[in-house]
Amino acid sequence: MSKSFNDKKPIFLQIKDRLADQIVNDQLKEHDQIPSTTQLVHFYKVNHLTASKGITLLVEAGIIYKKRGVGMFVAEGAKEKLLQQRKEVFAEEFVLPMIQEADKLGLSNSEITALINKLKRT
Repeated sequence: MSKSFNDKKPIFLQIKDRLADQIVNDQLKEHDQIPSTTQLVHFYKVNHLTASKGITLLVEAGIIYKKRGVGMFVAEGAKEKLLQQRKEVFAEEFVLPMIQEADKLGLSNSEITALINKLKRT
């Protein structure tokens, strides 16, 4: 896991995304304990509120849950929920603009499919 952040997104969102990536990539599984806010603060060298805000977003989304006095854990069904969210974002941010551009170019569905298959093989 990289300790550096980019300037394109707020750091708390990047922390949230990195934890979500660990869940999607099976590095963290259902009911596994996630790193504490303090651990994230020390690892990333960020403000406590920044790390806390990233974690809070995952709690609010039902991806992780708190056990009072014990820590935070990956919720049941978290991976599936994250994958579904990411598929929706992927469709909206990448597929829809691609389809719109393909329409402008007059590409048929079969031509689009052929292009995708060609690129996936490389």
